[in-house]
Amino acid sequence: MSSRVQRKRIRKDPAARRAEIVDAAAAVALAEGLECITLRRIGEDLDVRPGLISHYFPSAEELVAEAFGTAASNELDGLLPAAAPGQRPTERLARFFARTTGDAYDAISRLWINARHLSRYRPLLRDRVAEQEGAWRGRLAALLHEGVAGGEFRTADPDLTTIQILVVLDGLSAHANTDTSNRPTAVNRMAIALAEHELALPAGALTSPLDDAAEDTADDAATATEA
Repeated sequence: MSSRVQRKRIRKDPAARRAEIVDAAAAVALAEGLECITLRRIGEDLDVRPGLISHYFPSAEELVAEAFGTAASNELDGLLPAAAPGQRPTERLARFFARTTGDAYDAISRLWINARHLSRYRPLLRDRVAEQEGAWRGRLAALLHEGVAGGEFRTADPDLTTIQILVVLDGLSAHANTDTSNRPTAVNRMAIALAEHELALPAGALTSPLDDAAEDTADDAATATEA
């Protein structure tokens, strides 16, 4: 006589369960695209019934918007984290540019391309894209204003310089779906060169050494593991 062992259902705190759902959806978005997020798919990934997912997100559109917002917010926190004690604006900006290259940045760039395209047809996602664009501008502008106030940067309009930098970065990241391995170094440095010029910094001031970038990557990986 055989017996069937039933798996014990684990009841989680609502906030923890919701966060788990959003994280799972964000992972799917980064790996496969926002179109692949469905209530059934996330339920299968978490090994729960789709009804549980719909309890927190009545429609897939809500979950798609939340997943993109979470992934984009995590990206921004990684690219421009809070200043460490004694860290100067010039150093923070250099590390920001160092982090806007590589496979991880290409993945989030593809997600932005995906989100901006789909936002034409999905109002909830369109609102979240606009919100994240505002967060990007606000975070980078605050850093430039801090540098100007401290005498490290010189620009008549930090907000305009912020937009110029982001436009160049967006233009470069628009090619994340194509092979850019043969792109000239001068093209890869366009955003850096623009920032150095607009902020009256000497050439190379915002180029973070390779060992610094590698150290940042290792620190980020360690932080993710601890989380």
